[in-house]
Amino acid sequence: MGEEAPAVLNDEATEQVTQPSKLIRIATMVRTMLDEVRRAPLDDAGRRALREIHERSLRELQGVLSPDLQEELAKMVLPFSSETPSESELRVSQAQLVGWLEGLFHGIQASLFTQQAMAQQQLEEMRNPRSLEMGMQTGSGPGNESNEAHPPGAYL
Repeated sequence: MGEEAPAVLNDEATEQVTQPSKLIRIATMVRTMLDEVRRAPLDDAGRRALREIHERSLRELQGVLSPDLQEELAKMVLPFSSETPSESELRVSQAQLVGWLEGLFHGIQASLFTQQAMAQQQLEEMRNPRSLEMGMQTGSGPGNESNEAHPPGAYL
């Protein structure tokens, strides 16, 4: 159902996301969890459940990221110190993950913007092939009667 979208390239060709829609759903859930941790105090059972959800989210993310991004994420995420993490540990872990995901999204957006700009430039060049020809024939346009006196080239 649209899950297997083409890979989205980041700054380097080896970095990619294989399932962008799944990545967005996980990121939205992680952000919502962070808001919940900030909003209300959690009891032990709530903190344990949040820890499990956090760890499951990380495992799911590993499944949609390229090996390079998996490695980067693994280096950034610190394990919880106990079975029942404190609220501050949960907040820090969730905020760190949200920040990393937002950075990934910004990288994807920048890459897409660059690709669109390059495609637009290529389209313009295809639409206006005369500009390429005129660029090669420097000095052969109207208003320049002395073409032979000044051959094309760079002058200092």
